[in-house]
Amino acid sequence: IRVTDLAGDTRTLTPAPGLTLMEVLREAGYDEILALCGGCCSCATCHVHIKNPSDIALPPMEEDEQMLLEMSDNYDTEHSRLSCQIPLTDQHHGLEIQLVEVD
Repeated sequence: IRVTDLAGDTRTLTPAPGLTLMEVLREAGYDEILALCGGCCSCATCHVHIKNPSDIALPPMEEDEQMLLEMSDNYDTEHSRLSCQIPLTDQHHGLEIQLVEVD
């Protein structure tokens, strides 16, 4: 997983199986990922932009996630996702994300 932070620095992470993208980002020390709700899809403080959404098999977005993202100042209809809603598997090899400022 290639992660670009708010400063524009990019790192490559190798996640452990069975974790969500949010958990991987927090474990890697990305303080931008607040995840105040702990991954319950109720706060949108783990919002990220997926740089290559058409290249990666992402789970479909549920209505709750969509509603939370639509309230965000950094919402992008094509790229926005809540990282807590993306359980990582081998299918996510090559995933590229951009961290965004949380409002």
